Amino acid sequence: MTAPTPVRTGMRLLQAASPTLAARVAERLFFTPPRTRAAQDVRAFQARGRRLDLRVDGRRVVTWTRGDGPRVYLVHGWGGRGGRLHHLATALLDAGFAVVWFDAPGHGAAGRGMSSMPEFARALLAVVQTYGPAHAVVTHSMGGAATALAADWGLDARRFAFLAPPANPAAWAIPFAAALGLRPGVIDGLLARSERRLRIRWIDVDVPTITGRMARPLLVVHDRDDATVPWIDGATIADAWPGASLLTTSGLGHRGVVRDPTVVAEVVRFVSDDAAAGRATEAERLERELFSPDLRRAG
Repeated sequence: MTAPTPVRTGMRLLQAASPTLAARVAERLFFTPPRTRAAQDVRAFQARGRRLDLRVDGRRVVTWTRGDGPRVYLVHGWGGRGGRLHHLATALLDAGFAVVWFDAPGHGAAGRGMSSMPEFARALLAVVQTYGPAHAVVTHSMGGAATALAADWGLDARRFAFLAPPANPAAWAIPFAAALGLRPGVIDGLLARSERRLRIRWIDVDVPTITGRMARPLLVVHDRDDATVPWIDGATIADAWPGASLLTTSGLGHRGVVRDPTVVAEVVRFVSDDAAAGRATEAERLERELFSPDLRRAG
C-alpha cells in the first residue's frame, strides 16, 4: 500500500502539530471506502430489483430483492456494491431462490462516509430482520468477515459461502500506518477512537477466532493469485470453521471469483444441497407480507 506524497507529507506535519487531530484524520482516511461508478450491467440488474431503503444506526442501507423461494442474501466487499454480485444473483434466481442484496453504509447507493466491518455486520442483521430468515448468505471479500461477525452476533443461515474472505480486516491498519508514516501515538489514537465509535474492540474482529464457534456448513472459494486478500486468509478461515470446505482456484484474482462460471455453478450447487428443507411455505410468505410494514410501504 502506498500513499500519495502530498498526503504523507501533510500527515507528517499534522502529527507534529496535533497528534489528536492526526488520529482523527487518519481514522477517517482508513475507514472511508473508495468510490467507483456503477457499471452498466450493475445498473441494469439493480433496475430489475425491488428497492427498499433502511436506516441502521442512523446510516442509510439500500436493499433490493428479486425472486420467490428460499432467501439468499448477498454481501459485497469493501468499496463494492451489492449489484456487482449479479452473476451469482442471476444464477441463484435461475435455481429458484429469492435473492436479497444491499449497499452497505458508505457504499454505492447508500451514500458517502465512513464504513467498517461491524457496520456491514449490523446492516446485514437489519436486512435479514426486514426480509426474513436466510437460507444462505453468499459474500465477497470483507463481506465474508462481516458475515462471520454477524453470525457470531446471532445471524443464522442454513449455509454460508465466502468468496475471497480476509482473515482479519483489522490487520489492514498495519500497511496503512506504514504508508502514511503514522507515529505509534497516532496509531493508538486511531484505534481508540474507532473502538469507541464502533462499539467493538479490534481484537474481536479476528475471523478465525469467530468461525471456530460456527456450526453451519461453509464453502470458502479463494484464488491462489489473489493480490488483494491472500489465499492463506481463506484457507485459514476454512480450517478454523468446523466442517468447512475450501475450493482453490487459479488465475481469477480477487474479483474474478464472483463472475467465473465454474465458481458460480459451484456456489449454487452448494447453496442448493438442502434447499428443499429451506423452501418457504405460502403461509410463511403471507405472514411476512402481512406483518412487515416496511415491505408493505415499499410495494
